[in-house]
Amino acid sequence: MIALPYPGNDLVHGLWVGLGLLAALIWYGLEKRRLRLRDDRLWVLAGMAVAFGAIGARVLTWPQAGPSGYPSLAQWWVEGNRSILAGLVGAWFGVWLGKRLTGYRADTGELFAPAVALAVAIGRVGCLLTENPGTSTGGDWGMVLTPEQALRLGGVADVGLHPSFAYEIAFQLVAFVLLLRWRARLAPGALFRLYVAAYALFRFSVEFVRGNHELWLGLSGPQWFLLAVSPLLIRSVVRVVRSARRPAATPA
Repeated sequence: MIALPYPGNDLVHGLWVGLGLLAALIWYGLEKRRLRLRDDRLWVLAGMAVAFGAIGARVLTWPQAGPSGYPSLAQWWVEGNRSILAGLVGAWFGVWLGKRLTGYRADTGELFAPAVALAVAIGRVGCLLTENPGTSTGGDWGMVLTPEQALRLGGVADVGLHPSFAYEIAFQLVAFVLLLRWRARLAPGALFRLYVAAYALFRFSVEFVRGNHELWLGLSGPQWFLLAVSPLLIRSVVRVVRSARRPAATPA
């Protein structure tokens, strides 16, 4: 079993999140150059995605753990809960709003999908090193918390725990590779929709070993959120499938 190295260390967590964002922006710029996209509005969209992603990750967790338990709003903003799912919602809204403000209309999924997968894969290393790993594995393998760490993080002490964040890192790295392989075969918008749908399905499944508190009927808050947005995800995937099956127009 492997001991949790930096329990609750916000500096380590923030460092890896920052590295993830930096890697995503670098990748975004390289892809923009590869595709010969010289429109400066694309950097506006990237900035809106980062800004609104950060806001969404914090503000959309307000119902779960708002600022009432912190001395000030500033401390809550720095130390409060964050959510990857809420951050993705905020980033999507930022890109949507950015397109409305700048008038940019082309699909940007080919730029954003691999960048998001890369950012999450790197950022989750910070979670793996600092947060409650997950539920008990029921065996002699996994990550282990001391009693003091378990009390601080709300986990179980002295037993092997599922390294749920390692599972997500592996998923995101596989997704990153597949997105690169499929980017020439799928439309940019389809690429991003399929990535989001696959991540939603994975995240719903991995929540069973994440160790998050049950909200209702044995499901966690993120799982109920994913169920609430599942009609939109299903509709999006159906649109991708129908578009792929549509015969190409023959020249007149």
